[in-house]
Formats: sequence, structure tokens, C-alpha cells
Amino acid sequence: MAVFTEVSEQQATELLSQLSIGGFVSLQGISSGIENTNYFLTTDQGEYVLTVFERLSHAQLPFYLYLMKHLAMRGIPVPDPQSNQHGDILLSLQDKPAAVVNRLNGESQLQPGVVHCAAMGSTLAQMHLAARDFDRQQPNLRGLAWWNDTVPQILPFLSASQSQLLSHELAYQNHLSTQSIYAALPGGPVHADAFRNNVMFDGDALSGVFDFYFAGCDHWLFDLGVCINDWCIDLTTGHMDAPRLAAMLQAYEAARPLTAAERALFNPMLRAAALRFWISRLWDFHLPREASMLQPHDPAHFERVLLQRLYAPVTL
Repeated sequence: MAVFTEVSEQQATELLSQLSIGGFVSLQGISSGIENTNYFLTTDQGEYVLTVFERLSHAQLPFYLYLMKHLAMRGIPVPDPQSNQHGDILLSLQDKPAAVVNRLNGESQLQPGVVHCAAMGSTLAQMHLAARDFDRQQPNLRGLAWWNDTVPQILPFLSASQSQLLSHELAYQNHLSTQSIYAALPGGPVHADAFRNNVMFDGDALSGVFDFYFAGCDHWLFDLGVCINDWCIDLTTGHMDAPRLAAMLQAYEAARPLTAAERALFNPMLRAAALRFWISRLWDFHLPREASMLQPHDPAHFERVLLQRLYAPVTL
């Protein structure tokens, strides 16, 4: 993520003295993203990622960190938080919460094909099933309540047509949330941000899913919709790519078949997933925070994706 908090070599060395992962070798800031401060941290025993959390509190973070630990213990390829001498995986750095996790092997596949979409679909379903017995609860903090709070702040920056589209879709999602079929959607802990740049591949094999810091309890179909809206579309237009979509859905359903309610609300949840990221990108673009390597994403991308889901709906 963008570097909001500058960490010195001495501070990193002092943090490592609390852990059992070797001595300090190097520290390199990671510029991608906009939420937390991340560094590649190399020790004489391995490669790790140091995260300093900029928005999430000490009270909120155990959900994310222990969810990763829970999934890692069940064989899901996710970062495994490292504990200090007291067994704590939530650390502190410059009076901010921090964590150190192992660095995953491989690289992100930014132009995924059918094989990559199938691997992601299968892994996502396995993640959902593995997290069913996770004993912590936390809502999706970028869910409907956050949309309702945030939209009034960004409407003044938009054109009349954008304001109309955003307000109309938000009203639709609020109405949908009151329906019994919506309440029937199954769910549990979800990643909620499993874009292609948050997944690693070693060749064609999926080697890791990371950046769980938007995770929360939500509908599994919403999580699947987030993935589909990124992995299975043409990025320049937002058009759905049928072969990639079919591959992801087939692989997902091989592990966890969709329910009747999920099939009925498939496109509405694709719309919800597009709306969530259009809102957050508008917010980050028009109301940015200072950061030494801040690179806000283009909000117009998810405006196009939402329009495609409205005018070319995907049905099952």
C-alpha cells in the first residue's frame, strides 16, 4: 500500500527483536494501494511483509489477523501472521497497530485467463467454507451502511448524470436489503477485495491470496461478485468475458453450489460489488489523504462496470 508512515531501519530492527524470524537485512516500501503502509521486510531467515495500519484500530484488527491465521491453519494459501514472544500477532509501531506476515511466493496475474479464473473460483469457495467455523464477528465495514454515509460526501464532486446513477443504484441496493430473498443469502467471513492484484500465482497454480484488511462478514455472493467484476471482464470497457466467467463459476460451484436465492440475485450482487468500489474510488480520488507514494485508482472504471451490469445484466 502507499507509504503513509515512514519506518526506519532501526525501528524495523527493534520490531524484529520481538519476533523469531531472524535479523534485519532490508526494508523496501510498497507503493501500490491506498489504505495502509506496507514494506517488504527481508531477514536472514526469510521474506516478510510489514504492515502499519492507517485506518483500522487495535480493536478492529484482531478479526483480520486471526481470520488469516484461521485460514492458514486450514491449508488455505494466505499470509500467516507472525507472533511475538507473548504470542500476540497484533503488534505496535510508532503508536500504530502493525503486523508482520510471511511473503507469498509467485506474482500476480494481471491478465488472467480461463485457468486463472478457475483457480480463483475454487480457492474462493474453499475460503468461504473454511471460514464457517471462525469464531469472531465483524461486519463488512465497506458495506451498505458505509455506502449510505459516504455517498453524500462525494455527490458534490459529480456531474448530474453521475449523481443520478449513484443515487439511483444506492436506493436500489437499500431497497433490495429489505427483501426476504436478500436475507436468505448465505454468508460468513469474506475477503471482499480479492482483485487480481491481491492474488499470487506460481505458474498457473494459485499460490496465495493476501490483503485481507477489507474482510468482514457478508454474503458469499457479494464476495464472488467482487471477484467476477475484476477477473472476468475486459478492463477497458467493463464487458463480461463469458469463458472466464464460466470457468470461475464452474470451479466455485464444484466446491460450493450456489443456492436458489443466490442464483436469483446474481446480477444485483454484481451491481452491489461494482457500486462499492465506485464509491470508494470516488472517495479516495476526491477526498484523498496525504501519502509519500499515493496512487489513487481511477473511479471511472467502476462507473463503467456498474453501467455494464445495469444494461447487460448477467443471469444464471
